[in-house]
Amino acid sequence: MRIEYIHEPTDLQCGQAVLAMLLGVSAESICLELKNDRETAFREMKQALESRGFKLSPERKQAAEKTDLPSIALLSLETPRCWHWSLYAEGLFYDPEHGMMTDFPECKRKYFWEIIV
Repeated sequence: MRIEYIHEPTDLQCGQAVLAMLLGVSAESICLELKNDRETAFREMKQALESRGFKLSPERKQAAEKTDLPSIALLSLETPRCWHWSLYAEGLFYDPEHGMMTDFPECKRKYFWEIIV
């Protein structure tokens, strides 16, 4: 899967940016689709992905380190500022706030759902 990095348009649009990266559209179009330009809930993330043929693992799992992750995962991270959506795909982290990285951004707790394409 080819992911093109998208920086979150505002501090509250990490979820929209993650969806945009996965779906190959703009974050603005996701805001319009969800009728939400603020924080996104898991149900919004799941609905947007499943309506386009993606599947999410049924349960949220905790990760201690990168090796705990499947090849593609939706991440929910407790960062120093807030809870934050991020994306992991095939060895890289596509974080809407911090950019592309080879390891998790700074965070206390790390949860994920496997994304099945």
